[in-house]
Amino acid sequence: MSAEIVVVPHTHWDREWYEPFQRFRLRLVALLDEVLDTMEREPDYHFTLDGQLACVDDYLEVRPENRDRIAALVESGRLAVGPWQILLDEFLCSGENIVRNLELGMNRADKLGGAMSVGYLPDMFGHTAQMPQILRRAGLLHACVYRGVPSSVVTDAFAWVAPDGSALRTQYLPAGGYGNGAHLFEDPARLPERAAEFTERMREWHGPEGALLAMYGTDHSAPVRGLPGMVADIGARMDTLSGYIGAYSGSVDGLPRVSGELRSHARANILPGVISVRAHVKQAMGRAERMVERYAEPLATLWGGDWPGRFLDMAWWRLVDASGHDSVTGCGVDDTAQQVAARIAEAEHLGQAVRDMVTARLSAAVPSDGVLVVNPTPATRRGVVLVDVAGRDPLVDPTGARVPAQTLEYAPTLLLDAEMDPATALTFIHGTELYGQHITGWSVDDGTLTFTVARESSTAFNVAQLRGALDGVTRVRIVAEARRTVAALVDTPPLGHTSIRPASGASAAMSAPAGGVRAEERALDNGLLRVEVAADGTLALTGADGTTLTGAGRVVDGGDVGDTYNYAPPAQDRIVSDPVSVELTLVCSGPLVAAFDVRRTYRWPAAGQGIEGTPEIPAAARSEATEEIVVDTRVELRAGEPYVRLHVSFDNRCSDHRVRLHVPLPTRAAASHAEGQFAVVTRGLSSEGGCGEEPLPTFPASGWVAAGGVAALLEHVTEYELVDDGAELALTLLRSVGYLSRNLHVMRPEPAGPQLPTPAAQSRSLRSVSLALMPYGESWAAVPSAAETFRHDLLAVPGTGDPSLALPPAAPGLSVTGDGVVMTSLRVRDGRHELRVVAYSETPTNAIISGTFTQARHADLRGRPGDPLPVSSGTVHLPLRPWEIATIQLGN
Repeated sequence: MSAEIVVVPHTHWDREWYEPFQRFRLRLVALLDEVLDTMEREPDYHFTLDGQLACVDDYLEVRPENRDRIAALVESGRLAVGPWQILLDEFLCSGENIVRNLELGMNRADKLGGAMSVGYLPDMFGHTAQMPQILRRAGLLHACVYRGVPSSVVTDAFAWVAPDGSALRTQYLPAGGYGNGAHLFEDPARLPERAAEFTERMREWHGPEGALLAMYGTDHSAPVRGLPGMVADIGARMDTLSGYIGAYSGSVDGLPRVSGELRSHARANILPGVISVRAHVKQAMGRAERMVERYAEPLATLWGGDWPGRFLDMAWWRLVDASGHDSVTGCGVDDTAQQVAARIAEAEHLGQAVRDMVTARLSAAVPSDGVLVVNPTPATRRGVVLVDVAGRDPLVDPTGARVPAQTLEYAPTLLLDAEMDPATALTFIHGTELYGQHITGWSVDDGTLTFTVARESSTAFNVAQLRGALDGVTRVRIVAEARRTVAALVDTPPLGHTSIRPASGASAAMSAPAGGVRAEERALDNGLLRVEVAADGTLALTGADGTTLTGAGRVVDGGDVGDTYNYAPPAQDRIVSDPVSVELTLVCSGPLVAAFDVRRTYRWPAAGQGIEGTPEIPAAARSEATEEIVVDTRVELRAGEPYVRLHVSFDNRCSDHRVRLHVPLPTRAAASHAEGQFAVVTRGLSSEGGCGEEPLPTFPASGWVAAGGVAALLEHVTEYELVDDGAELALTLLRSVGYLSRNLHVMRPEPAGPQLPTPAAQSRSLRSVSLALMPYGESWAAVPSAAETFRHDLLAVPGTGDPSLALPPAAPGLSVTGDGVVMTSLRVRDGRHELRVVAYSETPTNAIISGTFTQARHADLRGRPGDPLPVSSGTVHLPLRPWEIATIQLGN
């Protein structure tokens, strides 16, 4: 039996899950203490540390003195670490987050002696379509997976093919996953018998030739002392996972091929309910990723002066840590979810700090009565930006041309008018600050002390000046300069900036806004899209090409007695979709922004109705008691936009339920198209089952989902489903549950974890979601560019320069255009600007990149330079294969 079995001792380490991180770390330290002692005592011992450097980092923070011991074992090839920084959930973070995770893990593993040369993905809840291309472009030739593999795979190795055609030799872990050999050595007296049983079981997958992989370990398992001797007793050998897989060349010749994402339920649970539970965490993750990826890094690259690398590194570290498959998923206890949310918030704050540092540098050249406008998208853009300006004068751009504008709101000018001891009023003053603004002057008249304040002031002020002038004062007034919130239609250069300001007596004629919007009695229209509000509060949308849908935005509430892993309706569900009342209010009527507020009031069942005193048993029905829930929807249409913006909010005071937004499709759809991680994935109306978990066709969409002629543009990863045989799109706004895992679950035959209460996962608080709906014709080709502008608002920053300054000229940054070309990253690496793009195209295309650079070269996903690219007049034409991810570095 020698050489038939290769035993790979390992642990699968959940960094945080049914206990928060620091409690799990205490156990990790004890485990790795034992790993090091055992491996040093037994020279034949090999160990695979779960494919994630986080285990090493978390350990060395407590035991820094043991770094050299770990490095020696890694260098010897006996301890396998990396290549990931953390074992992520592939669908609940951005594609760029996946790249940074791999980059961070491989770079750190290299410092310890080298990363495991296998894209180890043992417990992720399914796998994204572009993972083979990502791994290959990072220099890896092998993957190893467990969940999500379809029934068509009947061998333990297959060729996994990405949308661009990249194929990767992939080791499947059948018959028990990453614990398929966990029971091999439980009974020393039966070792030969157990080895024979394992061999027979695995030969069905592997075939008659070659060594069989026995993954000896499970969740949080420690090494067994004396294991090398037991391995030798059955004629097997011990190795790391990379040692076993490294015996194969990486060739995929002759292997069965599987294309695209792996989300089948055929052989293992993929636990799809994690996409929609604790929705606020997913929302925060999307917001933080956008802040770092699309605002902080690109702006710092092009306009920031010294590169704030350490701040951005800290932000990425937190985003990567939060992407763990038991972290951002929300399937841990409440303490874990709270810590993950705090980590994500810190990442966003770091990104905001870098963004603000860069824009402060730029706004210093803009007069204090002006506004800096920054374009975070890599194409020339004409869009609406909301700005705060003083006075009522028209707005002009740096050329003196009038800027189309619409006043939305006037700020109050009288901030205080009250009988008051003036000494009390003086305590309100901090330097020149008073009531959040700055003192520009003061006067005393007829017993009234009046302060004038403004957002900015150059007036010198000393409170001591007042003390001799307060005799007889009994009243205090604070008067602010007149300010207003204005929607302005601004032309901005790609990844660049411009500015606007009020100009008294501006004589230039204002150009008429293209696609100006107007409000009628119950309708909004901008020439590209018409939106009508029906009596029940739903919307009818008509696109410029005549594509029409009705009944959009219906809110549907149903029961959910599942857990954080899987949705489950009660046996006697009660669906509520009709409001008891509807109110419509006009907010503004154009010409740049027009909006209605739609208020719908519902009666939703308060909770599930179960057996009293046994909350762990799923309720059989929803309660008769109801809560009055008010759902407010802002329906907004802007000039020039082919989509309607929706902002939906409600105070969730109910438990054990699911809330979805339904959008009837213009044409019944047999498939959906959803943006994922560097890809657009096409999915049918069903999902493959087989392992026992109910194969619900609920799927994740990152930036948008399109089907049957309408697209939903999204701000964060959102669960969706095509329902009624493809007639409607349902978007999950909220899934409210009370247990980490339920032992009794109608949609899943066995627990997914311990049955622990998670009261915070009921999300009983304000829920607010922004999205947009866009009708389209036969192809979704126009959707990515619309999603780009919806997800990345123009940035308005008050000017801080001398008011006598002229507006600085508009300045372009970097232009990235091309059919289907999407920019995903722009940063500084080794003194060059590193740009990453992906081709959302079924046919070859070209990325056209223009800027001030004179040199360009290819690079891989780890930033290692490749072949040079020709540059002509600051422009590169980069050919792209369909769905290709390309990284280039630009310099001078």
